Amino acid sequence: MTLASTGLSSAEAARRLHDDGPNVLPQTRRRHPLLLLVEQLVHFFALMLWVAAVLALVAGMPALAVAIVVVVVLNGVFAFAQEYRADRAAQRLRDLMPLRATVRRDGHLRQVDAADLVVGDELVLEAGARVCADGEVLTSAGLAVDESMLTGESVPVRPVAGQRVHAGTYVTEGESAVAVTATGAHTELAGIAALTQEAKPPRSPLAGQLHRVVVVVAVLAIAVGLTFFGVAVLLGLSLTEGFLFAVGVTVALVPEGLLPTVTLSLARAAQTMATRNALVRRLDAVETLGATTFICTDKTGTLTRNEMSVVHVWTPAGEVTVHGDGYEPTGTVNGSPEAVDQVRALASSAKRCSPTAHARQHENRWLPVGDPMEVALHVLAARVGVDGPSADAVRFPFDPRRRRSSVVDSDGVHVAGAPDSVLPQCRPAPGAGDAIAALARRGLRVLAVARRPARPDDETSWEHAERDLELLGLVGLQDPPRDDVADAITACRSAGIRIAMITGDHPATARAIAEQVGLLGPDRLVVEGAALPADPDELGALLDRDGVVVARVTPEDKLRIATALQRKGHVVAMTGDGVNDGPALRAADIGVAMGASGTDVAREAADLVLLDDHFSTIVAAVELGRATFANIRRFLTYHLTDNVAELTPFVVWALSGGSIPLAITVLQVLALDIGTDLMPALALGAEPPNSRTMRGRLRTGSLIDGSLLRRVFGVLGPAEALVSMAAFLVVLLAGGWRLGDTPDAALLATASGTAFTAIVLGQLANAYACRSASRPVTSKRLAGNRLLLWAVAFELAVLVVFLFVPPLPTLLGGQAPSALGWALAVATVPAVLLADAAAKALLARRHARTSSPR
Repeated sequence: MTLASTGLSSAEAARRLHDDGPNVLPQTRRRHPLLLLVEQLVHFFALMLWVAAVLALVAGMPALAVAIVVVVVLNGVFAFAQEYRADRAAQRLRDLMPLRATVRRDGHLRQVDAADLVVGDELVLEAGARVCADGEVLTSAGLAVDESMLTGESVPVRPVAGQRVHAGTYVTEGESAVAVTATGAHTELAGIAALTQEAKPPRSPLAGQLHRVVVVVAVLAIAVGLTFFGVAVLLGLSLTEGFLFAVGVTVALVPEGLLPTVTLSLARAAQTMATRNALVRRLDAVETLGATTFICTDKTGTLTRNEMSVVHVWTPAGEVTVHGDGYEPTGTVNGSPEAVDQVRALASSAKRCSPTAHARQHENRWLPVGDPMEVALHVLAARVGVDGPSADAVRFPFDPRRRRSSVVDSDGVHVAGAPDSVLPQCRPAPGAGDAIAALARRGLRVLAVARRPARPDDETSWEHAERDLELLGLVGLQDPPRDDVADAITACRSAGIRIAMITGDHPATARAIAEQVGLLGPDRLVVEGAALPADPDELGALLDRDGVVVARVTPEDKLRIATALQRKGHVVAMTGDGVNDGPALRAADIGVAMGASGTDVAREAADLVLLDDHFSTIVAAVELGRATFANIRRFLTYHLTDNVAELTPFVVWALSGGSIPLAITVLQVLALDIGTDLMPALALGAEPPNSRTMRGRLRTGSLIDGSLLRRVFGVLGPAEALVSMAAFLVVLLAGGWRLGDTPDAALLATASGTAFTAIVLGQLANAYACRSASRPVTSKRLAGNRLLLWAVAFELAVLVVFLFVPPLPTLLGGQAPSALGWALAVATVPAVLLADAAAKALLARRHARTSSPR
């Protein structure tokens, strides 16, 4: 595409702006905050509680109805507040567009709003500018563009005339005139925005499993309610009385405390993760982290520091290794004195070839200004004590065709560039070819530096200057791995989590980093994005292994990879920091973005943001996610055990045909669920991880499985139910009651208070039994979960209030136990603990027999 030197006329630009629209990314239709809040109030679990509130009102229990409504509303508001900032990736993409741009119109350079750019405009770019539209390069003077946010490629590209630049990228060096070819919705950046919006986040494993739990509980509650309605009518109650009784039983069986327990447990885990530099943006992402089976990690900025550093220098006088922290000018240089002297000469020449690049300190961190590779050469010069270059010089900027740059000053000719471009212009340098091969095998980017004394005609052209050179040496640069990545990868593998590197970088560089951090798998598979199978099943089969590296991927490739692995049954975590990562982060089960070096786009599309950018933080987050899953199983066991003890009196009443009175009332059941049980359940949700949390795939297939049900209905529940019912019957019998008689109201209230107290004390023991599914209570330190100590104290205080503070005893239908009742109720504690210890001992013996060699 060619343009006249005058550019577009103002009139033509106005016409095109009217026809094509402004240069802005398309506005996405955003959900109103009220709609987000309503969604938290009408999911299946919340709907079940709304129905329970209505039924409670119908049954003449308005206080209970109000309590249930308060639980639902508070829980919904809390969850809404936690997740309000979600779903803003496309909004942040618009922020990548600069506000102003320099264009040539009517023959003059002028500043215009970036939104007013049109196709055909001549856009003028210089170092530090952000490209604000897609375009074709017309002229280029040392142009270098950082496209890492779009492509993942860590090294700036150097487009020449006829090649394209894209909106959202940065000019790191040089200047250029660009003919605008696409604006707004037609740019590549807009395409990524569309991909991000089209990628729908999958349903979390926790949401699916909680849905199944709630469905089962709802069906069970309705079935039990209908059963007791029939029994009540058969025993002589009127239809109205039988209906109200059945409604009360149904409402009592609905786990009102489960929803806030789950939400608060996830919220506490999210807060704990935040203290470990992992910011959770969706609450259920906490548990999804624990379910992760496959991590697809980006390379640049995730496994590596996104900082170019010189790590090795070859010179004819010897080799030198360089150590330092990023772009910080201090560091160490190890090598022979002769080699170090040669490196000083090399660094001086290299620095002269890029005089504007440098590192600056910002908030205790050194940041690059200019091409990161050239900044790394300046840092090398600082580390070997080389002063600044001469200001009086003739420069020949980097040209992508000749792939080198040069400077002529009073000290001579200085040339830096690609080895295959510089070495042919040099006198023979023995060993240079082998050195280049060795550095390349390590995945280093290699730069050659040469010089010679100046000649009179050197300043006339680069053809005269860049010849008959002396090779000073070869510089090996890399974006170094983060220090803790190798240990984090080892920890992931010990937890049974597979890892793949998904990067837009060069395959050789990706392989080298994968080898350095121990990520590359035993089959050493490295595949380019263009070679990935189109069929999702074939793609899943290719990638479903540990340690695969996929290089030169596109945003569409990342989406396909996430989907293919999900089709293979994996819970996929996708990490990334660039604009190009947004769609895949959104589509993955858990999107993980970098907080310090990543883009707003990636952070807003992700479920988890690593505030310190450390890959090892993912391991800590996965550990907390696994612990959260185990904790949810703990308080589910706790709740369901209570339900067994609560339901048993109704079953006994029904089976006895009413001969045995109800041991507890419906309101006492609700007092147990919302009053005494809630705090210990929340404390169980705060149980810290143990040494086995990250050992192998410890996850079960579902929240409620056979082992949990056997503990609830075969051990803990029966122990609590039998002792509480026995206490109730003994108090009745001691008071003169006989089977089939109608007990005295005062005696029934005392016996009912005894059964209620027995269940509360049994739940106290049950809370400690639920801290471990396999180890006895004595193996756990009482102070290991301080919240549980406070919760138990709270539970006992609430019990005292329910028994002794009027009018609650009369309202609930139970009075304080007698001395005999207290003795019987207290017996629930050792009964539950002994049953738990016996079951765990039996389980341990079975495991020992199955694991012992035959």
